Amino acid sequence: MSINFGSNEIDTDAGRKRSTFYSPQAGRAVSAPAVTSARFAIGDVVRHRKHDFRGVIFDIDPVFANSEEWYESIPKELRPRREQPYYHLFAENDESSYVAYVSQQNLTEDGISGPVDHPSIEMIFGEFTDGRYPLHRSLSH
Repeated sequence: MSINFGSNEIDTDAGRKRSTFYSPQAGRAVSAPAVTSARFAIGDVVRHRKHDFRGVIFDIDPVFANSEEWYESIPKELRPRREQPYYHLFAENDESSYVAYVSQQNLTEDGISGPVDHPSIEMIFGEFTDGRYPLHRSLSH
């Protein structure tokens, strides 16, 4: 899947087109490749590779677009690369439901494990079907 974001500009150092978009989580404009490839899509059910939780993707950032404090809180030896898609998830584990922000390298597909039990899912998605959640018609293009 390819995603286009924001306004295009040329990165003069590398000669590649970059886009800029505003990230409320980061509180600043973020530069990203003009086109990037996301392995997962909105509505996909995924599982974290290292931590015991799974979730439904409800938004995608083309590169890391959260706060520096969030990034620095991850131990250096475990920090994911910034230049990859990051996913916003309605997440769950055995104890609670929450919103997670996860790099592409740390996710794997998990639709075969059934639906996710998160209270916010019904606001955005329809019923779990064929291993994923479809967007409500009013939210799709």
